[in-house]
Amino acid sequence: MASTPPQTSKKVRNNSGSGQTVKFARRTSSGRYVSLSRDNIELSGELSGDYSNYTVHIPPTPDNQPMATKAEEQYVSNSLFTGGFNSVTRAHLMDKVIDSDVTHPQMAGAKGSSCAMPACDGNVMKDERGKDVMPCECRFKICRDCFMDAQKETGLCPGCKEQYKIGDLDDDTPDYSSGALPLPAPGKDQRGNNNNMSMMKRNQNGEFDHNRWLFETQGTYGYGNAYWPQDEMYGDDMDEGMRGGMVETADKPWRPLSRRIPIPAAIISPYRLLIVIRFVVLCFFLTWRIRNPNEDAIWLWLMSIICELWFGFSWILDQIPKLCPINRSTDLEVLRDKFDMPSPSNPTGRSDLPGIDLFVSTADPEKEPPLVTANTILSILAVDYPVEKVSCYLSDDGGALLSFEAMAEAASFADLWVPFCRKHNIEPRNPDSYFSLKIDPTKNKSRIDFVKDRRKIKREYDEFKVRINGLPDSIRRRSDAFNAREEMKALKQMRESGGDPTEPVKVPKATWMADGTHWPGTWAASTREHSKGDHAGILQVMLKPPSSDPLIGNSDDKVIDFSDTDTRLPMFVYVSREKRPGYDHNKKAGAMNALVRASAILSNGPFILNLDCDHYIYNCKAVREGMCFMMDRGGEDICYIQFPQRFEGIDPSDRYANNNTVFFDGNMRALDGVQGPVYVGTGTMFRRFALYGFDPPNPDKLLEKKESETEALTTSDFDPDLDVTQLPKRFGNSTLLAESIPIAEFQGRPLADHPAVKYGRPPGALRVPRDPLDATTVAESVSVISCWYEDKTEWGDRVGWIYGSVTEDVVTGYRMHNRGWRSVYCITKRDSFRGSAPINLTDRLHQVLRWATGSVEIFFSRNNAILASKRLKFLQRLAYLNVGIYPFTSLFLILYCFLPAFSLFSGQFIVRTLSISFLVYLLMITICLIGLAVLEVKWSGIGLEEWWRNEQWWLISGTSSHLYAVVQGVLKVIAGIEISFTLTTKSGGDDNEDIYADLYIVKWSSLMIPPIVIAMVNIIAIVVAFIRTIYQAVPQWSKLIGGAFFSFWVLAHLYPFAKGLMGRRGKTPTIVFVWAGLIAITISLLWTAINPNTGPAAAAEGVGGGGFQFP
Repeated sequence: MASTPPQTSKKVRNNSGSGQTVKFARRTSSGRYVSLSRDNIELSGELSGDYSNYTVHIPPTPDNQPMATKAEEQYVSNSLFTGGFNSVTRAHLMDKVIDSDVTHPQMAGAKGSSCAMPACDGNVMKDERGKDVMPCECRFKICRDCFMDAQKETGLCPGCKEQYKIGDLDDDTPDYSSGALPLPAPGKDQRGNNNNMSMMKRNQNGEFDHNRWLFETQGTYGYGNAYWPQDEMYGDDMDEGMRGGMVETADKPWRPLSRRIPIPAAIISPYRLLIVIRFVVLCFFLTWRIRNPNEDAIWLWLMSIICELWFGFSWILDQIPKLCPINRSTDLEVLRDKFDMPSPSNPTGRSDLPGIDLFVSTADPEKEPPLVTANTILSILAVDYPVEKVSCYLSDDGGALLSFEAMAEAASFADLWVPFCRKHNIEPRNPDSYFSLKIDPTKNKSRIDFVKDRRKIKREYDEFKVRINGLPDSIRRRSDAFNAREEMKALKQMRESGGDPTEPVKVPKATWMADGTHWPGTWAASTREHSKGDHAGILQVMLKPPSSDPLIGNSDDKVIDFSDTDTRLPMFVYVSREKRPGYDHNKKAGAMNALVRASAILSNGPFILNLDCDHYIYNCKAVREGMCFMMDRGGEDICYIQFPQRFEGIDPSDRYANNNTVFFDGNMRALDGVQGPVYVGTGTMFRRFALYGFDPPNPDKLLEKKESETEALTTSDFDPDLDVTQLPKRFGNSTLLAESIPIAEFQGRPLADHPAVKYGRPPGALRVPRDPLDATTVAESVSVISCWYEDKTEWGDRVGWIYGSVTEDVVTGYRMHNRGWRSVYCITKRDSFRGSAPINLTDRLHQVLRWATGSVEIFFSRNNAILASKRLKFLQRLAYLNVGIYPFTSLFLILYCFLPAFSLFSGQFIVRTLSISFLVYLLMITICLIGLAVLEVKWSGIGLEEWWRNEQWWLISGTSSHLYAVVQGVLKVIAGIEISFTLTTKSGGDDNEDIYADLYIVKWSSLMIPPIVIAMVNIIAIVVAFIRTIYQAVPQWSKLIGGAFFSFWVLAHLYPFAKGLMGRRGKTPTIVFVWAGLIAITISLLWTAINPNTGPAAAAEGVGGGGFQFP
């Protein structure tokens, strides 16, 4: 409930016994108090002497806001705001957003009663339940605009012609003649003692904390449900801890929200030892190779030794950061106890968790199907987190009406889907994924009406999908009809004006919205100011902010009975930033920064979770899991929580390593033990304050300036060089945006519930309801998404997502780590998020090409880890250095893949003879490789087959995409040639007979040329060398076997690539067989070298011989 002055709630005690009377009063919609006698109210028969006489006033809660506030909020939620460069921000009031009916009262365009004013077709304002709101007791129905006009002109109700009495709290003043007495003032207890608690009962805005006052004065809350018994009521049998009411959270034992779990020593110690052993053996091997050149083929030896030196350096960069892997766990029960449970200071159980803004980005509805995006939005709206703390923002960078109406349909369907998920605890909360599960849907479901509800919601979802799929045709038909009407009007006007009827009528082919007006974004037939790169900024509050208290549904107005379920929906905002020719819009990074600014003004959640349009929330408690780290002791220096990416629709064999489990479960888990994982673009929970470019807080230094450790700071406290005059230069000229920064920082602090928490906020500081939206605030948010806003600011350079690279995610995370922040890797038992990945070979190669090109850009930029500050830890620096260097390995890898063929063609090998030293080194390196792989599989939890798939894809991508990335990156640096990429096409989830059909589609690309050439050359070389050896007078089998073995090793890595070109074939070989063959051949060659063949031929060829010695 909202904090209200203490005078609005009265409670008295009457000790007269039989003369008990109860006086009730309620506040009407006009703001008046109406007294009700006991005779007018049916009191239950359980009323006993335990209940004292009292008078109750219902305070102005979110369900009972003043009329002007409700009118303003409804106006905002039903208006489409547009604006931009050199244009006025306009609010277009929409009585219809989509063609289908809208019922949820939070949604724009919700149906309602018509205004009773003559010649007005507006809708009557609604309350939180969608009921008509009449500002006058005569119940005259009036819309928002007519109400505002009536107030401005005469202040009289058009119905009864009497004065509106809004906010008049003095009418029907309660009568205390019966002996009722008011509650004591906030500063005194019932005995009249001044306990000086007024400062303790202030929230972070300096306002009076009504909830705490109610408890400490033993007052009764507005609805009369908080009754505190007298200390002597239960005699001496009452437990001491329960005297006076509930137990305060601070009285409970302190428990951490998260724990750091080290890898067992039985696994990590041998793993580290093998790394050291392999490093030493590698050094000896390379030294031996340098000291023993092959004089007969010096060119072959030189190429091989250069490649091997680079591979050794690359292995060190990749392996050393893996020395400190860790696991983490969270405790959701502790989080619930600390933030969501009722307490004396929070009798209503309102959540004290910080707010969170969830960002979803899309750019092209043709490549990113609207149904996929809509399902992602539905999973967000149904997330298990306090509803009033969640805000969802969709960035439509294409400005398409199709995306807009699809999101409106999703918001409408959420009216049923979200309460259904809450009622039956549904997982996952993406309806498409839920209804596609192959398991028994009734498992763990105990409610008798589940089957009936599921059947109904399935039918509603099928109809929802049909509406989404039919939107393109619906929009086209509607636009054609309106354009034909406009052409008829223009033709009629031309005839009336006497124009030439033979001249064609020039009417723009506009795209029309459902309410019969032009769509301000991109039109199907692109024209000036209505194309993908040229349109106004658009912002629509699809779902207005919910009330702060639960809104329990009923069984009358819904398809499903929600009589015991909270039916509120989180705030949902559609955003399409302004685009104009001549401006660099910076792709996804620019879209994310626009959302950061708009959300800071509208909701200002201290945390931000960004998702791609095809990545949905698979675990409804994922946000709570991440919040356990942010709100735990020491969490103030965490810049982001990275969740692993998990994918659906991948072929069972994972032919092209789409799951990337070695990276997500191995490398990222290892970096979590250093300074934190890198940012990978999606599934990341950010601290908003870290995105603003500030350094992590230093509690000891900051608190010297403040008397209280929980006091809000200003921006200059965090950055001495950033005073008030410098704010516009860094963040732009929005005053509301600048004012939101210290608020977001304060609300994002951990809870100061432990003496060791030096930098926290007081408990209960975030229970105050947020203010409703008004037109001025929304207009300001439109201005900050304009194309000119970032001019001469530090957005994209220091603030927000960083510009200048196609892999803006890695650069953004690097900048935060470089300022001293740390990140955390959160692996949950149930996958937090799931998405789609391209399973087609060509699409996969182009995806890797984009990533590798971004890495090359990082290497040649000031974001190179070599130039990092001292705040970046050494192992973290090596990891980021490897990010920029790994594509250059392709230059050496391609050359090394051709060496076996060169050896077979020339009859020479990289060493003069297969000596014992060479074979022993090779065997030791191979055994260390296998041991490291097995132990890494143990501590990371990945499968051996997944490890082998990663090795195969490393060679495939290294000989194709990485090589092209190096060439493109060098051309950009030298010649300034810009690199452009197209969106990866997302799967629309069509019900095809073969869900893996894309796996077998061969789409030719120049990226396929190098691997094909390598495979063909090696196959031909094996055949040529085999034939030559057979027909030699004295066959040199050792050289053939050495060259053929390495050619086989190359071909084994290229097998998935060849299988992708051939189509449907047999199963791919497993790594077990490859390792078996490798060890068998190596041992055989070693045995042959130790026990060489005797005879003149063998002696003439110099086979065998040679003792084993280290260099």
